[in-house]
Amino acid sequence: MIRNVAVAATLLLVAGCGAESVTDTSAPAPAKAYSGEADTREAAPKDAPTPPEQQRSSGLRAGSVDDNVAFADYMKYREKFAGWNIPVRDIDVRQSRIVTVVDQDGRPLPGAIVRAGQREVRTFADGRAVLTGSGEGTVTYGNASVPLAEQGSTKVPVSRPSGRPRLQVLFLIDTTGSMQDEIDRLKATVATVAQRVNDLADLEFGMTLYRDRGDAYVTRTTDFTPSVDAFRSALAEVQADGGGDAPEDLNAALAEALDKPSWRDETLKLVFLIADAPPHLDYQDEPDYATSITAAARRGIKIEPIASSGLDDQGEYVFRQLAQLTMGRFTFLTYGADGGSPGDNTRHHVSEYAVLSLDELVVRLVQDELKPLR
Repeated sequence: MIRNVAVAATLLLVAGCGAESVTDTSAPAPAKAYSGEADTREAAPKDAPTPPEQQRSSGLRAGSVDDNVAFADYMKYREKFAGWNIPVRDIDVRQSRIVTVVDQDGRPLPGAIVRAGQREVRTFADGRAVLTGSGEGTVTYGNASVPLAEQGSTKVPVSRPSGRPRLQVLFLIDTTGSMQDEIDRLKATVATVAQRVNDLADLEFGMTLYRDRGDAYVTRTTDFTPSVDAFRSALAEVQADGGGDAPEDLNAALAEALDKPSWRDETLKLVFLIADAPPHLDYQDEPDYATSITAAARRGIKIEPIASSGLDDQGEYVFRQLAQLTMGRFTFLTYGADGGSPGDNTRHHVSEYAVLSLDELVVRLVQDELKPLR
């Protein structure tokens, strides 16, 4: 199954590609409909040859899906996937609900803690979060605590903090041998990306790199810094190497990305996962990605997965789990009829999506996150 999202160019292409026309998104772009049958196409090998240059040009186009918006379609996809006997860590989302919290003036309230039974989540910039299961709950913000509304928004008697938003962006990057192109794109464009984002919020960059057991390292983390020059210097040392099998140690990387950097409660928090392989599910001595999803949702850390070359069906399912439960989106490149040149089609298991140039799409992910606070 072709899974070519040659990115790290994502937040990256923002500037490297320069000005570019944007597809009209007034109607969904063409999509290869999901047939509902088990997919028998073979996944591209993890270390497949680098895509043609035309795929890595400024003409790159991408789609994204928000599985919380099209939740019925997402549930159908999960039902079909269950019949394919592909191992994953299942998280029951059949009774999940989106909760919305506002302040006393009706404005979205990020950072509110929502509890119901043993479940706890923190609201994102738009005041929303995904809460799995049913039952009564409470919403807490500072010293104020109110019952969770059964329907509609929950209003907390506080005023949302004013001032310029602060945003922490962590790049979680697979640095095995097949990822060099993506890493090079990030190196080339991160300064201009920072400039674009800094127009919207006070920004800090950090990164967690990962490979697999037996490589030169499994994980490495560079803590957040407001200095773009310092971040670029650290990024300049990064090279792709190692790997070899399809899964990588994404489990260890996710756990470190959540625990090691200096995340702050008062900031908006985004993780851009840039990878081309699913996690190892056979490593039993470390937290798995399901544990990390729960931790990210509890701390208000949104995960935006961006699939790179060769991501298979297992990887797609995992990436969409990461996005759905943290209110993120699943992003993927789209192609023409030849399957190689930029276009509007995809072979992912999605039925409707709008298409933009990849750089514009990623900028909009950040803009959408900050919009409720502007």
